[in-house]
Amino acid sequence: MSETHYLLDTSALLTLIEDEAGAARVEEVLRTQSAIITWMSLLEVTYITQQERGVAEAEYRYALLKALPVTLLWQVEEATLLTAVRLKAVHRLSLADTLIAAYAMQMKATLLHKDPEFEALTEQVDLEALPYKTA
Repeated sequence: MSETHYLLDTSALLTLIEDEAGAARVEEVLRTQSAIITWMSLLEVTYITQQERGVAEAEYRYALLKALPVTLLWQVEEATLLTAVRLKAVHRLSLADTLIAAYAMQMKATLLHKDPEFEALTEQVDLEALPYKTA
């Protein structure tokens, strides 16, 4: 049985950090699979945390994410950029979600997320949805 590669979306990282429904699945992926985080998700977790909880908590979470047993992607290769261009031109996704999905496609990784916006990409990206938040 071959190992699956997972790219963790920002929503999956926040699920883990905030111990929301689905956190156990994120932990399982981190323990048993090859996991990837992009610079975009580091940026999003950090700025969202700073807005909601202050600088100290944002810096703590940034350090926590960097310490996870994951591959960190720090740059955008041209192929990933062009994939993101095609996705953004066709789908109504945020720029961050477009880039994250493009990374998952280029890495041939399953995108682990808690964001209904990704459902538009079921034909292009291997997706695994965590339980969505209810209002």
